[in-house]
Amino acid sequence: MQDRPKILNAAVLPDTTVAELGRLFDRLDLPKDPEAARAFLQARGKGVRGVALRKTRIDAAFLDLIPDVEIISSYSAGLDNVDVAEVAARGIALKNTSHILAEDVANTALGLALAVTRDLTGADRYVRGGRWPEGGHYPLGRSVSHMRVGIVALGSIGAAVARRLAALGSEVVYYGPRRKPVALPYYDDLVRMAADCDMLILTCPLSEATHHLVDGRVLRALGPRGYLVNIARGPVVDEAALIDVLAGPGLAGAALDVFEHEPEVPQALRDDPRLVLTPHIGSATEETRQGMADFVVDSLAAHFDLNAPERKARMARPASAAAG
Repeated sequence: MQDRPKILNAAVLPDTTVAELGRLFDRLDLPKDPEAARAFLQARGKGVRGVALRKTRIDAAFLDLIPDVEIISSYSAGLDNVDVAEVAARGIALKNTSHILAEDVANTALGLALAVTRDLTGADRYVRGGRWPEGGHYPLGRSVSHMRVGIVALGSIGAAVARRLAALGSEVVYYGPRRKPVALPYYDDLVRMAADCDMLILTCPLSEATHHLVDGRVLRALGPRGYLVNIARGPVVDEAALIDVLAGPGLAGAALDVFEHEPEVPQALRDDPRLVLTPHIGSATEETRQGMADFVVDSLAAHFDLNAPERKARMARPASAAAG
C-alpha cells in the first residue's frame, strides 16, 4: 500500500469521491485551519504528487511545501484561487472542470436571460400576491430572440451559451483577448461591444485582467435598454459602479448569479425590482456536480495510469454526457 501515489485532498468533495480517492491513493486530508494546514504540510508535504483542489489558495508558498507535486485537479471551473503562472513555471499539470459544467452553466445563463427580460420573478410575485384580478394584464417584457447579445469570453461556457442563443434567434457577438476560429462577429473593445448590444452575458474567468472588467463605462455604454447577465465571477463586475448606474435609468435590468463579496449581497441590489438574483447556482445540478467530482478522481488516476475500465469509460464520455 505504501507504493500508491500520495495525494493531498485540499477540497470539500462528496463522501463517495473522498472514499474513491482513498482507495486509489495514499490520501492526505488537508486541515481547514490555515495554520494547522501549514504545519501539516511542513510535516507531511514532501512526497505529495497530486492535489485534489476546490477553493484552497495555491501560490508559490503553498507549492514550496509540496515540492514533488506533479498534477493539480480542480473541482471548479474557475482558477482564480490558483497562481496559474507559477504552476506552469514549475511544470505542474493543471486540470479543471469547465468542460464538465459548461452545459448546465449555459442553461442557467439562458434561464437568467429569460427571467430578467420577461420579468418572470416579478410575474410570479404578481400572481402569488393576488394582484392579477384587479391589475389585469402584466406589463410587456422584451424578446431575447430579437436582441443582439454580446458574450464576454467565448470559452467552453461562452460557446455553450452562444449555441443556445443562436437557437432562439438572437444575434450573437463576442469579446475576448483574441479572436476565435468561429463564424461570429468579434470585438476587441468591450465598451464598443456594449454600446452595440442589447445584452451582455459574462462567462469569463476571474483574473487580474478581468477584475472589474465591467465598469461604469461598460455599463453606461450598455444603456437604459440594456441587460447584464453574470454567471462568471462576482468581481468581474465593479459592483459599486453597477449600483451607481442602477440608481438612475442606467440599465433595463440585470441577472446576477455571482457577487463581489459572496455570500453578502448589497441591500441596493436586493431592493431593486429590475434585478434577478440567485445564490451562485450556475453548475448546481446533481448530474453536473457528480461529473465534476468524477473528473477530479479520473484526471488524477489517468496521470498516474491507474484508470480502471469504468474510469476510462467515464473519461471518454463527451462533456454533455458527463453532465447528465
